[in-house]
Amino acid sequence: MGLSQLRLTYNPALDGLRAMAIVLVFLSHAHAPMFDGAFFGVDLFFVLSGFLITSLLLKEFQESGRLDYWRFYRRRFLRLAPALLLFLAAYWLVAPLVWPDLDDVNQDVLVSALYMADYGIAFFDSPNTLLHMWSLSVEEHFYLVWPPLLVLLLAHTARKNLWRPVLLLAVLMFVWRAYWVGQGQEFYEVFFRFDTRATGMLMGSALAAVAVHRAEWMDALHARQKHLLWLLPALPFVVIGYQWGDAGALLWGFTVAEWVAAVIIIAVIKQKGLLFDMLSLPALVWLGKMSYGIYLWHYPVVRYLRAHMDWQWVLVLGLPLSAALAMLSFYTIERWALRLRDRTPTQRQPMAVAYGAA
Repeated sequence: MGLSQLRLTYNPALDGLRAMAIVLVFLSHAHAPMFDGAFFGVDLFFVLSGFLITSLLLKEFQESGRLDYWRFYRRRFLRLAPALLLFLAAYWLVAPLVWPDLDDVNQDVLVSALYMADYGIAFFDSPNTLLHMWSLSVEEHFYLVWPPLLVLLLAHTARKNLWRPVLLLAVLMFVWRAYWVGQGQEFYEVFFRFDTRATGMLMGSALAAVAVHRAEWMDALHARQKHLLWLLPALPFVVIGYQWGDAGALLWGFTVAEWVAAVIIIAVIKQKGLLFDMLSLPALVWLGKMSYGIYLWHYPVVRYLRAHMDWQWVLVLGLPLSAALAMLSFYTIERWALRLRDRTPTQRQPMAVAYGAA
């Protein structure tokens, strides 16, 4: 099976990678011992998101010679916004009852709904009680700027060389982040911003450019995965070794997590092998499918539980509660929105199902 067919085939292991990411994020927010650096789970999300979105965009451009911006943004809106708006509405109603001392609920909801949480948190400490909204804002900004920028790169770059300017952008973004770290900017000001966190999505996009236009290279990388997989043990080391506020996390921690995500994608792209089988376990696949909803709901749940019980109980109760709320969202408003999203002409249906939940 060639990579062109693989790109149109649902890959359960990528949902397993999402599950890994959401578990790490949950451990971080639950303040589990030895998982201070589990916030690197977000970087797994970023690389996977860049890979999936860019793969779909490149496949569309390959088939039609253009990108339908309206279709792309409509699909992103219907995939992401209904669940987000449901969560924010529930938070707006319930938060004043649970935390009566809060005086910034309206502001936090508005900033989150406008996808401005990344810069809001970095520079204005808003939203304060919806801290996890920053990563959704980072991804949304990527969705806004990347399609037209990708078309510009395609107009001036040979298809087989597209990976070069994309990888160069990732390197330049790393240098940009290193510059601000070197200038002594506050950790949180660098951590939360789109312009300092886009490296993971660009790394995934460069990998997508290889997969689509340099399929033989991806085949070669996959054939050498036994060597690449030695990078995977580095992730537990950075999770345990780095803590919040550590400048090293902003430079090398993010980079290691991004490379680990890239190696996992390379290893599972052909849907065979031990790592593919491990990440395709039904429980992980289901958790990955629910990961967006779990991410939305988990932070207020964890924040409430942390104030009343030890971290062990936060883990035992928090993840099932978050998953239950995610299921309620998924099987109601999200399913309706997904059906509406996938009402596309017959010739474009493969794009609608590629990689599953992209």
